Amino acid sequence: MAKSGRRVRIFSALEVANICGVVNQTAINWIRSGHLKAFTTPGGQYRVYAEDLSVFLEKRGMRIPDEVVRVIKNDIEWDTLIIIDDDHELNNVLKRWFEKKFTKYTIIQAFDGFEAGRQLGMAKPGFILLDINLPGIDGYELCKRIKEDPSLGQPFVIIITGIEIPEDKKTLLHKWSDAFFVKPLNFNQLTDMIKDLEQSINTVQ
Repeated sequence: MAKSGRRVRIFSALEVANICGVVNQTAINWIRSGHLKAFTTPGGQYRVYAEDLSVFLEKRGMRIPDEVVRVIKNDIEWDTLIIIDDDHELNNVLKRWFEKKFTKYTIIQAFDGFEAGRQLGMAKPGFILLDINLPGIDGYELCKRIKEDPSLGQPFVIIITGIEIPEDKKTLLHKWSDAFFVKPLNFNQLTDMIKDLEQSINTVQ
C-alpha cells in the first residue's frame, strides 16, 4: 500500500543507547544478538525503526519515551480505514459505502483475525471497524490489544456487533473502543461517527 510520503523516523545505535541509558556498545550488542531488530546502512551503520524500538522496550518492561510514541503516532495512516468482519457480504457493502462517503480514504478489508493482524501491522489504519464476534479469536481481547499496542499508533476503534453484549462487556468496550454499534447497522450514523472522530485527529497526533 502506498504511503502518504511522510518521512519515517529512524534511530541510530547511539540514539537507542541514550534512550535506554546504556553505552553505545550495549545497543550494538542487542542488535547483533537479534534482540533488537535493525538494518545496516551502506556505510555499515546500524539503524532502528521507531516501531521496532518500541516493541523492544515494551518486551523488556522499559518506559517508551514520549519522542518514540509521538513518532509512531505520526506514522499512522489517518486516511485509511479497515473493516474487520467475517460477514463477507456486509464487509463488501460497507467497503462500497465508505468509498463513496470518504473518497480520499483507502478502504481495506479483513475477514478473520489472522488477516486483521497482518493488515493492522502493515497498513497502520487510523480507523478500525471491528466486528467483536469474529470466529476463532476473542474480539474483546483484540480490541484491548489494538489500543494498548504502541506500534499501532492508537487508532480509533469502532465496534460493530450482532450479538447481545453483557453489561460488564459493555463497560470494557467503553474503555477500549471509541464507539460501538449494534447490527443491523445504521450506515449514516456510522458515517457521522467517523466524521466526528476525524475532528479530534489533530489533538491525537
